Formats: sequence, structure tokens, C-alpha cells
Amino acid sequence: MKTGHELFIHGMSDILDGERQLVAALEELSSDSTNPQLKKAFSAHRDQTERQIERLQRCFRLLGEEPQDSECAGIKGIVQEKKSFMEEQPGEDILDVFHVGAAIKTETYEICEYESLIDMARQMKHSKVVQLLGQNLKEEKATLKKMEGFEKKIKPEQMMDEEQQARARSASKSNRKRAA
Repeated sequence: MKTGHELFIHGMSDILDGERQLVAALEELSSDSTNPQLKKAFSAHRDQTERQIERLQRCFRLLGEEPQDSECAGIKGIVQEKKSFMEEQPGEDILDVFHVGAAIKTETYEICEYESLIDMARQMKHSKVVQLLGQNLKEEKATLKKMEGFEKKIKPEQMMDEEQQARARSASKSNRKRAA
């Protein structure tokens, strides 16, 4: 890789693969979630992600380029994290909390990637590509805001058991003594 254009194509290929991975992951999140509003949000975001993929493909066509064979390691890691978490057999309420956190991580990752790509596209004067990537960025930011709203509403039924509460009280007392 020797030019900014090559890096740009690599980045677009990376986020394209990430979005493709997310279509499957969002389907799974929708079916695994117990909160009806969260199910609906994941399903709607899956549909939105499919449109984002179409926009990315349009960007490649506008540039006369083909996507590279690339695997988005960032999104793959978040998807793998969910698979590992499922092995711990979480309760339904804990699963929804985890899903919201994973969605926030994913949206933050995507926002950073799109902002970087938009900056590069602007530098190369690809105005139509900037516009298409900007639409994806706007949707990712709106989804992040929606997931942050869920984060405030969806809480575990039980934050700590009695033993955990006792350890927390003990640690708190120790910290106060040291502060004094």
C-alpha cells in the first residue's frame, strides 16, 4: 500500500465487510433480546445496515474500484465477544444489558471509521462519495443515540447479590479511612 487512495479503498473494504458481518449479528441480537423495543430496534438497524452496504457498493462503483477481500477484525472481535459471552449462559436481563453495550461499542467503532473515510474522501475531492458515506455516518450516530437511550432504561434485575454488596461496603469503608 503506497497511496492514500489505496488506504481509502482498504478502509472502505474493511467497513463493507464489517457491515456485512453486522447484518447477521443484528439478526441474532434481535432474536436473542427479550425487550420488545430492543428487538424492534435491532431489526430496524439490520434493515438500515443493508442500505448502508448498498451505499458503500455505490461508492466503489463511483470510484471505478472493486472492494478488496478484507475482514473487519474490529467488528469480528465484537461478534466473537458476544459468542464467548453466550457460553456463560447469562440471564435474559443480563443478556439485554450486554447487547446494548455491544451495540454501543459497534456504533462507536463504525462512527470512527466513517469519519476517517469521509476526511480522506474530502481530501481526494470525491464529493458524491462523501455524501454517501455521510448518510451512513448520520445513521450510525442516530443509532448510537438510540442505544444510549436503551442503556439508561435496560438494567439488570439484580445489580449485586448479598456477598457482592458486603464486599462493596467493606471496600467503600476502607477507601474512606484512607481518604481521612
